[in-house]
Amino acid sequence: MTTARDIMNEGARWIPATETLDRAAQIMRDLDVGALPVSDQNERMCGIVTDRDIVVKCIAAGHDPARVTCGDVCEGTPRWVSSTASVEDVLREMEQNQIRRLPVIDEHKKLIGMISEADLARHLTDDQLAEFAERVYAPTHRGASGAGHLARS
Repeated sequence: MTTARDIMNEGARWIPATETLDRAAQIMRDLDVGALPVSDQNERMCGIVTDRDIVVKCIAAGHDPARVTCGDVCEGTPRWVSSTASVEDVLREMEQNQIRRLPVIDEHKKLIGMISEADLARHLTDDQLAEFAERVYAPTHRGASGAGHLARS
């Protein structure tokens, strides 16, 4: 059985909720990623910040990314998946919650990776990928704006 650990990108890292968005953007650039899980003062995931959040919720709104924190823009209840979860469980989690990136944790609840759409594309059949895209990008009553945020199960 293929697991979340098999398809994830390793080396994911937290960013504190108190860190500024300009620093988050620099880290995303250095890691070549589009999202970072956000941690509270107890190193528990409290959300995710995406490159789109930085642009839409900060820059386009006329705010200074050197003054706005990750905690100011991340929303929702964090979602994650265990490293031992099956690909089917990963798909279900992402589809049901319309999220495009999913943190992966180990048995000690430590962040060990992230699964993105690109990771899925490398491991799914064309039909599975089309079904995933339809479910994740389909409009719902809660709107597409929540699609980039994490929620915990």
